[in-house]
Amino acid sequence: MNIVPSRRTLVAALAAALLLAACGGGLSLGIDIGDDDFGPPSVSLASAQDSVAAGASVTLVAAASDENGIDEVAFYRLDGDTEVWLGSDGSEPYAWDTPAPTDGRRTLRVFARATDGAGNRADSAVISIAVTP
Repeated sequence: MNIVPSRRTLVAALAAALLLAACGGGLSLGIDIGDDDFGPPSVSLASAQDSVAAGASVTLVAAASDENGIDEVAFYRLDGDTEVWLGSDGSEPYAWDTPAPTDGRRTLRVFARATDGAGNRADSAVISIAVTP
């Protein structure tokens, strides 16, 4: 049995071969499984001040990045083991001014929490700033 392909089949095969050659000869299939961001962002926190007078303002600056962008960076103070939200910033440079406590504490402990476009979160290391009376 001799099978001869039709002209239409030959043209289709040639077109497919040309398309594959034009795109590097490979074949790619995309599968959308929803959220393409599986990892948390990276975030770090710094302050130009290593000590501050009680009641005076201290500026906190965070650096945050993620392959799909950062929605916001929130700033927190630690009171013992309790996280106290200070505020958040939705655009670079991520910064927040906060007063040093006036309740007799000698250390202000703070950290930043970055949230990316997919809702993933990450916390910076806690930094400590000395509070002077």
